[in-house]
Amino acid sequence: MSEITYKWTPDYAIPPGWLLEEYLEVRGYSQAEFARRCGRSPKLISEIIAGKAPIELGTALQFEKVLGLSAGVWVNIESIYRLQLAKEAEAKKVGADAEWARSVLISELVERGCFSCPESDVDLVSKLLTFFCVASSDAWKTEYSYANVAYRHAPKFRSDEKVIATWLRLGEIEAERQECAPYNKGQFQKAVRRIRSLTHEPIEIALKRAERLCNEAGVAVALVKPQQKMALSGAAWWLSPRKAIIQLTARHKTDDHLWFSFFHEAAHILLHSKKAVFVDGSNGSNGSDTEQESEANKWASKLLIPEAAWNEITQVSALSAKVVKAFAKEQGIAPGIVVGRLQHEGILAWSHLNDLKVRLEWDS
Repeated sequence: MSEITYKWTPDYAIPPGWLLEEYLEVRGYSQAEFARRCGRSPKLISEIIAGKAPIELGTALQFEKVLGLSAGVWVNIESIYRLQLAKEAEAKKVGADAEWARSVLISELVERGCFSCPESDVDLVSKLLTFFCVASSDAWKTEYSYANVAYRHAPKFRSDEKVIATWLRLGEIEAERQECAPYNKGQFQKAVRRIRSLTHEPIEIALKRAERLCNEAGVAVALVKPQQKMALSGAAWWLSPRKAIIQLTARHKTDDHLWFSFFHEAAHILLHSKKAVFVDGSNGSNGSDTEQESEANKWASKLLIPEAAWNEITQVSALSAKVVKAFAKEQGIAPGIVVGRLQHEGILAWSHLNDLKVRLEWDS
């Protein structure tokens, strides 16, 4: 039978002054005599016993010599006591942070295994702040400010700021897991072109190879399931000057949308500022840099289907499945990408040739 170990974490701490009083009583020292023996003022000893003054390192060493109890013990008791006081003070201020915390989709984070179900408001705030790696809701607002976020898609879709921030944090956690070489623009350009030729392979294999190629060039690829009430397809941003992130949702659940989002975000990494966070999501009219988004769209479109080849396919009068498949094979890309582009440009009806697209599903 295996041995079970229980971790005991009390929600209180013993003031060091209590222990000091016990030791003085055992030794028969008055506070004044003990102060003389330590070479400290009676006022300091009185304040330590009352919990008003901390036991500093030098004082702990003096206590060790006079009372025979290790300085480490005094320092440890003092540290635990002060930490507990700080926790109690923080708990009293939890009101505003709790209101902020309750507005985040906690159930989804628990379901994803980010942390266990909170037992109280204090526990909720603590777990959420730890998840975001910030010390307060004010710090969260500063860290996840959307002053530098650019959006790309229809304004009719709306994604809550907290939902976007949570999804980006999930991507950051995944990106931190991936070991990447320092970013190399030339190598990433080569990787992107090689990934283009992977689009016609089975999606699971293609994504794994794409991740490896990007990692070797200093770019993490995070495929993160979208949260409820979130209308995002992808994002591009920098974890550090040496590591970029391409984050995808596969929200539309077809290979053409997934791959176009990947190459669109790759364009942001290659062409645009390292200081901005480019989110392919809602609020297209809120701070969107349309010039940069348009540039990324054009770059991705021309990479996937070069202009000359695009002009060729658009001249075909009868766009059958056979014609599209042959064209895609000639270009070395997935036929679904061709169908998606033709539909987006209004050349093909949205209801036509969708069976050439690969349907994607998230594992439950």
